Amino acid sequence: MTNVPLSILDLSPISAGSDATTALRNTIDLAQHAERWGYRRFWVAEHHFVGVASSAPAVLIGQIAAATNTIRVGAAAVQLGHTTPAAVVESFGMLEAFYPGRIDLGLGRGQRRDTGFKPKHPSSKDRPPRQWREIDGVVIPLPFDLKGLLDTERVLATMEILQQPQAVAPDFADQLGDILAMLEGTYKASGFEVHAVPGERSGLSPWIFGSTRGQSGRLAGAHGLPFVASYHITPATALEAIEAYRDTFVPSATLKEPYVVVSADVVVAEDSATAQELASGYGQWVYSIRTGVGAVPYPAPADAKPVTEQQLPVVKDRLETQFVGDVEEVAERLDALQRLSGADELVVTSVTHDHRARLRSHELLATRWGIRR
Repeated sequence: MTNVPLSILDLSPISAGSDATTALRNTIDLAQHAERWGYRRFWVAEHHFVGVASSAPAVLIGQIAAATNTIRVGAAAVQLGHTTPAAVVESFGMLEAFYPGRIDLGLGRGQRRDTGFKPKHPSSKDRPPRQWREIDGVVIPLPFDLKGLLDTERVLATMEILQQPQAVAPDFADQLGDILAMLEGTYKASGFEVHAVPGERSGLSPWIFGSTRGQSGRLAGAHGLPFVASYHITPATALEAIEAYRDTFVPSATLKEPYVVVSADVVVAEDSATAQELASGYGQWVYSIRTGVGAVPYPAPADAKPVTEQQLPVVKDRLETQFVGDVEEVAERLDALQRLSGADELVVTSVTHDHRARLRSHELLATRWGIRR
């Protein structure tokens, strides 16, 4: 067992029969347990208009930091397509002022408008066969066109709500450059000095999140920043993203060497059969998120429906790469993922209908991983 540090990513999932208030309180409870169990960080995701309650990371991070004492707390990640550099620096600068040395500023591109992209609803006979490879026990789906399988009209409609009408988000590289300049105190607008308070010279350093061999990994490398590869979101391209990051890495005041975090979806239980039952609603839940079909709460095992043949292509990569089983099975697969990716740290997310089962999943893993205090 490699025993690299282990952290948690939480989405504040809303369970069927429950509500957002309960989901947020469960997140606070999980963070408090995570601190006691020895997890290094507790990150929250940013999602909108789906069955999770983590839509405003900065607000939630403040509540988590107030309810804990030592664990680092951060965003995984702020979607820059929906906000501005100034808003990010000032809000996270305020968090850093209240909880110095404990705040992680995670940045991601987020969804962007693509008006040239036409909705496509292929029948099963039109879809190319999915291909997979397995390396050292880790499933790696070959890249495929997920966009072509989604209800894109609905997704684009929700994106409109998150941005000003007809607005076009600036390039991610420009937004990152502005954030770094504001943090360093060197930002200028039309030649005039502009100081982001709080935030400037706060000691914050961004974490860049990405999942493809595209812009995010290369930017993280070029600026010498830590990089988080989202294997749990796009397992087909996460390893390529890491490669792009390492290929372009330049030492900086933040990092002398590359630092890679890799994410994984896990459900751990006392035995494999129980874990599989707890994870039975995962396919429909992921489908609802990826297609934007609405705020679908996470179903109870007794009510979970298997994904249909039509739905399967949209979620198969996530189903195949979710680590579900007893603690030995999951720990072995996490160890294999770490060795394959060379990750310096792993971050796990666990979603179940029952909050107690989710706590138990993280507790079992912390004990087996050897981080539990």
